[in-house]
Amino acid sequence: MKKLRFNRSQLCIPYAVFLVLFVIAPLIVIVYYAFTNGEGNFTFSNFVGFFSSTNTLGTLLYSFLLSIVTTLVCLVIAYPTAYILARSNFKKKYVLLLLFILPMWINFTLRITALKEILSVLEGNLAAYPFLNSVIGMTFDFLPFMILPLYTSLLKLDNSLLEAAADLGGNKFTVFLRVTLPLSVPGIVSGVTMVLLPSMTNYVVLDMLYNSTYIMGSLIGSYFSAYDWNNGSMISLVLLVIIFLVTLVTNRFSDKDSNNRGAVL
Repeated sequence: MKKLRFNRSQLCIPYAVFLVLFVIAPLIVIVYYAFTNGEGNFTFSNFVGFFSSTNTLGTLLYSFLLSIVTTLVCLVIAYPTAYILARSNFKKKYVLLLLFILPMWINFTLRITALKEILSVLEGNLAAYPFLNSVIGMTFDFLPFMILPLYTSLLKLDNSLLEAAADLGGNKFTVFLRVTLPLSVPGIVSGVTMVLLPSMTNYVVLDMLYNSTYIMGSLIGSYFSAYDWNNGSMISLVLLVIIFLVTLVTNRFSDKDSNNRGAVL
């Protein structure tokens, strides 16, 4: 009996079919509705309306601010945590790392509901601190996505480089600033990408903590719920372009840093 043999091009067929059906085709539909009106006629009015509306621009700026603050808070918490776990001699550090990942195994709704109850006890009225609660909720949800790439990057550090820097007279702070931090930039870039982009559109956390439409994902959902596919598609397209540009910049920054890693010392 002859064995079936597949070349590489044949093995790509399932992926190509998936890409066409679930990526390219929906994107074409979004582009079509974004540049047409209710009668199906080509128009730029949706695009002009987006940048001339204080509601959409305000929501976009609020989403940017919320995602940037959330990313910074996650980075400030995650970096020392990942550094201690990766560079320490704890025998049970994998258990400690598991404690940070363990909440991801719990249902999302249960996690945010539990957080809401805790915040209700501490604050009383959740609506009184909407931005603070949003940052807390987003940080609680995305923190593991910042810790994991940082932990992996710091765990792969070559100890000989750190020892060489110390032999050259560098103190602990200098070694960290001149060697450890630059070599961990790929992990930082990866973590920032995994937190910054989803937090711009994750309106579920905000809706569960308090009712809010001041984020792009919620605004897009409101347009589609009202069967205004044209404006909803335009906002989705603008947000998609922004996410693409952010990803492009972070990838180039990461590639540039990788090419210069040999010149750290």
